[in-house]
Amino acid sequence: MGMVRFATIGTSKICERFLDALAGEPRAALASCYSRSGQKAREFADAHGAGLAFDSLEELAICPEVDAVYVSSPNALHVSQAKALVAAGKHVLVEKSLGSNEREAAELFRAADETGVVAMEAMRNLHTPGFTAIEREVAALGQVRLAQMSFSKVTSRIARLRAGERLNIFDPRMAAGALCDMGVYTVAPAVALFGRPERVAACGVTTRVPGTADDDQFNIIDLAGSISLGYPEAAVALSYGKLSDDQLSCQVQGEKATLVWDHVEAPENLRVFDHEDKGMVFRQEAREGRPVEVAPCPANDMACEIADFVDAVLGERGTAQMVARFRQVTLDTAHVMDEARRQLGVTFPADLA
Repeated sequence: MGMVRFATIGTSKICERFLDALAGEPRAALASCYSRSGQKAREFADAHGAGLAFDSLEELAICPEVDAVYVSSPNALHVSQAKALVAAGKHVLVEKSLGSNEREAAELFRAADETGVVAMEAMRNLHTPGFTAIEREVAALGQVRLAQMSFSKVTSRIARLRAGERLNIFDPRMAAGALCDMGVYTVAPAVALFGRPERVAACGVTTRVPGTADDDQFNIIDLAGSISLGYPEAAVALSYGKLSDDQLSCQVQGEKATLVWDHVEAPENLRVFDHEDKGMVFRQEAREGRPVEVAPCPANDMACEIADFVDAVLGERGTAQMVARFRQVTLDTAHVMDEARRQLGVTFPADLA
């Protein structure tokens, strides 16, 4: 197979952005679009040049003109839809967060193994040249002791939430909330760099979901928070939210040097500050770090995850190891978020299954 024929599930802005990136991948093409509404599926397919449109997941799964599916439905539907597709032999690229919890993610990966297809989370910041450079530079910092990563951005939907509107992005029944939408961009690179932590401590800002009863198990959702990850010889601090704008750079502090970069969700502007022993210091003097060379990144960085996924589907050399590595990152990320949600009192339906 030299060309990967894609279908999409979802008609959101992230799906639009995916299709923009897919158009630049010479080894892939859009074949079909799916929506629960047949009219919406047909309109979306026509707008993006897809020949086929489905409102039946079962028909999409058995379609011989589709090799792989990009799943960008609400989080709570990701795994059930993806499992139906992999059972029929389709490869799946599933938008973050891949599943409601670690158990769901593991179930999908096992199902993919049974049919011999690729199942991968679309965690875009891990596939960029910037993150590749971060991994390389972290290895040269000496023993890592501290790290900080953050991602917060005000959403216009907060006003609607406060007005009493029930929104998918703030609905536990949709496996949503600030952690799964924004915080995942900090958790995933942390565990990709340092592995599964020994300890997780979380605190956050939560709110009652509009229209829910006191005895509803799914009546609390998170809006912002911080997570501390404990390792045998290092501590990592993460923060995220949809209530405020974050302006801080990220950093990993090693005993030999500190690596700093901008935008955890789209890493760029990497620089290294080598340790200088000046004895007793009461104030750090401003310094310019040594810039780190990074390969060019496409303007739409979803192209990077698409390229890696297509490589894996086509069986390019070394991709089995890459897929296994990203799979473990997905599982470790879900493990951290499961524990953080437990401490915050945010429960998803899949947690009780």
